Amino acid sequence: MTHPEFVAAYGHGEIRIDIDPRGAARHLSARLLLPFVTMPVLGIGIALALVGWIFSGFAIIALGIIAPQLIKRSAPHFLLTQALESAAVYEEVTQSGVLRVTLVQSAAGD
Repeated sequence: MTHPEFVAAYGHGEIRIDIDPRGAARHLSARLLLPFVTMPVLGIGIALALVGWIFSGFAIIALGIIAPQLIKRSAPHFLLTQALESAAVYEEVTQSGVLRVTLVQSAAGD
């Protein structure tokens, strides 16, 4: 199914979309380079806590732990939105198996 067909079928409710939540989280994490962002944020939080800015350091550490988890939790919705907007993202997630599209059979037998 091409991207324009996918967008049109989604708009008319003619397809069922299955998104693997774990695969979406892995895909988005790799795409956003979350580990490479998380480590420096945690390091900054630890450094602030060690130099005396304890509450600020703990707040940044908490942010460094919680933010990636929230991003990964919302990954299926984010990837679906991106797939509807971009043909490149649609091709990428369908070829990787993160997004699966199936046609919905109508109840009237059309």
